[in-house]
Amino acid sequence: MTGTSSNNALIARGNDVSFGLLLMVIAVLISPVIDIFAKLAIATVPSAEITAVRFLLQVVFILPIVAVRGTLLDLTWKKTGLHALRGALLVVTMLSFITTLKKMEVADAIAIFFVEPIILTILGSIFLKETIGWRRYTACAVGFFGAMLVIQPSMQEVGLIALLPIVSAFSLAVFLLVTRMVARHEDPWSMQFHAGIWGALFCGVLLWIGQGTGSDIFDAVVPDMAASLYLLGVGVTATIAGILGVYAYRAAPASTLAPLQYLEIVSATIFGWWVFGDLPDALKWLGIAIILTSGLYIIWRERQINKSAGVAPISPAI
Repeated sequence: MTGTSSNNALIARGNDVSFGLLLMVIAVLISPVIDIFAKLAIATVPSAEITAVRFLLQVVFILPIVAVRGTLLDLTWKKTGLHALRGALLVVTMLSFITTLKKMEVADAIAIFFVEPIILTILGSIFLKETIGWRRYTACAVGFFGAMLVIQPSMQEVGLIALLPIVSAFSLAVFLLVTRMVARHEDPWSMQFHAGIWGALFCGVLLWIGQGTGSDIFDAVVPDMAASLYLLGVGVTATIAGILGVYAYRAAPASTLAPLQYLEIVSATIFGWWVFGDLPDALKWLGIAIILTSGLYIIWRERQINKSAGVAPISPAI
């Protein structure tokens, strides 16, 4: 009986992992749709307004979930401060990336953005005292070289705005660093909800300050019907991808799911070509391949070290 129970448990666990993998694949394949809608919207709507709508819709969709789970008011001053910090970091992340999309191709921007695991590895070694060996440091250096192969021609095409995905990646890496510190004791839905509240609040302040300035980043406008649909697309798609991600990480280990994130570059290239007719050139493809290889190696190496140390990786609650 014991053997049968163990076998049944293993089968159930295997089914959970398979389901988690499926959810993660769907999430990363549709994630670039968020950026496609944002790129369409940013032609007439400032990036801070797009970011604000994204956070507001996230709050609206998640509110019933946290209400049912009873974590809506599970707050302390310390938790509030950390939620505010995470919200501010997400605003910087999204604002930088969405602003980039006005000038850059979606696939190029996402490729540069995927230096985030490299930045997170370095920040983890500095602030969390995580042991990083020469192999991962070398992979980080190689990954940055790959990013430069994408950035250099992009800078010639669009100027310094090509560096904004690096800003976005750095901000998200700090966000995930903070998340690592608090995720073990926080409900992921509550974390998403409160980060959305603070993100919307910070965006509101930026839009208030930018009112009447004529800035295509901070001066809010009344969107037309097409832009309104694009904004709705950003919020709905982002929420769906976020929910799929949460349940994927509940079903399967983070170390198993992490490499799948790089499928986003594939779907971003397909959607970018389909909607805008954009395709990376040969040099950018080389840079993308190098970024993917170095990022996947870092994830694999961290997984091996955690396995040896018996440490379970923390799922990112975004």
